[in-house]
Amino acid sequence: MSRFLDGRPRAAERLSRSAGVVGAALGCTMLVVAGCSSSSTSPSTASSRPFSPDVSSFSGVLPSAVASAKASVLESVSAAAASQSAAAASFEASVSAQVSAGRAEAQAVLSKTEGSGNALSDVTLTGLPKAQAAGFNAALVTVVNSTRATASYAVKVEFLDENGKVVDTSFLGVKDLAPGAKAQPTAFSPIDRDKALLSKVTQAQRY
Repeated sequence: MSRFLDGRPRAAERLSRSAGVVGAALGCTMLVVAGCSSSSTSPSTASSRPFSPDVSSFSGVLPSAVASAKASVLESVSAAAASQSAAAASFEASVSAQVSAGRAEAQAVLSKTEGSGNALSDVTLTGLPKAQAAGFNAALVTVVNSTRATASYAVKVEFLDENGKVVDTSFLGVKDLAPGAKAQPTAFSPIDRDKALLSKVTQAQRY
């Protein structure tokens, strides 16, 4: 009798264990199904999402814009070159007109002058910035009559390169300068505009 009674708890224990195994199996099955369900729905969700790129993040310039920018740069360069050329022509014309009247006479006077002349101390040079002289090598020639009588002046200005070689010469004349008065013609050279030339008074004659 006691043997049958002892068997009941054991049977109940086995039943409980079986129920646990079944429950665990069901739990795994639900997890697998849930996982499959989740993975099966994600592609459909991703595929249904519309593709809309953010164009603000793109870099580069469209070909038409590049061509337009290039044309604009070329036009600017051309306009700058034309403006510089016009300024140079205007400067050359105005200075040439200023000194042309006395150039021939000054050259004739200095051709008969011995050495540096008698008025070198009355003449000084001040170099002009190329931006102010339209790109030319130029100098402001200041002539002051240090005598008590009206006098005329003939001045020779040479332009030298970095090696001291004379590359250009300018002749200037100042007519009938009153005692103590000052005149300021401009000497310039159209040669070697891309180089910095040194200007120097080599002859000055008062007559």
